[in-house]
Amino acid sequence: MSFEIDWFAFVQVFLAALLAASTVVAFYAIGLRLLVRAGRVPVVVPATFTDALTVMTEKEQKRAAKAARKAAKKNPLTPAQKQVALVGAYASFAVCGLVVLGGLLLILFNH
Repeated sequence: MSFEIDWFAFVQVFLAALLAASTVVAFYAIGLRLLVRAGRVPVVVPATFTDALTVMTEKEQKRAAKAARKAAKKNPLTPAQKQVALVGAYASFAVCGLVVLGGLLLILFNH
């Protein structure tokens, strides 16, 4: 019994995965950047872990939230520019979702 590998198909899958991963990462980063420029800094409260993992204290969480509010107030953009940045951020996140959905559809229906 011998197996043969279709190397061209392997390279196609590798390049498609590399392109999709790069697209998702790039558009997610752009989306986060535009979200911050729009004055909506995402502050995520860390989860509480057991064991030896260090998490932010309550004081550090308050300081991070205060810094986010302060940064949002310093934003030099006009309200219209902030709105455009917010729409761009949501569009970037939508592109990420579409790439993931497209990958799932390729997996499910391309047999």
